[in-house]
Amino acid sequence: MFREMRRQDKKLSMEECVKVLTEETRGVLSVLGDDDYPYAAPINHYYNEEDGKLYFHMGPWDGHRLNALKKHDKVCFCTMDKGYQEEGDWAWNVKSVIVFGRMEISRDLDLIRDIMIKLAHKFTDDDDFILGDIEAQGMETLLLVLTPDHISGKLVNES
Repeated sequence: MFREMRRQDKKLSMEECVKVLTEETRGVLSVLGDDDYPYAAPINHYYNEEDGKLYFHMGPWDGHRLNALKKHDKVCFCTMDKGYQEEGDWAWNVKSVIVFGRMEISRDLDLIRDIMIKLAHKFTDDDDFILGDIEAQGMETLLLVLTPDHISGKLVNES
């Protein structure tokens, strides 16, 4: 069902894919939008190694992404690391990961709180700020849960 990567020599192992998903803070989530046009926008994410799912949070108001997800649950998420340059080379080497899967919307307040804390710790260790933010917005938050059907990654050299 999912295509094999053409350049197998560039393919990342699942461990490398998990490392990118775990360490990076944001990526681009793509949904099937209005009139079947793709809609892609940057979003923060949390990859949970325990259940292999990706989590995203958003407000409960209607918007392009939420309306699209209510119609069609298949999504694509892409993220990449910061990359590196080999000494003396101008080209960047970047590890990118693409996740295809199905998204569900959760209103489970305990899960929302747990994931929001874990996601916030990717940005700050200020627990007072984190808990204050959750108190202020937790009830106004939807949790998007992406269950992967397929994960692949590759090392891209920009030369």
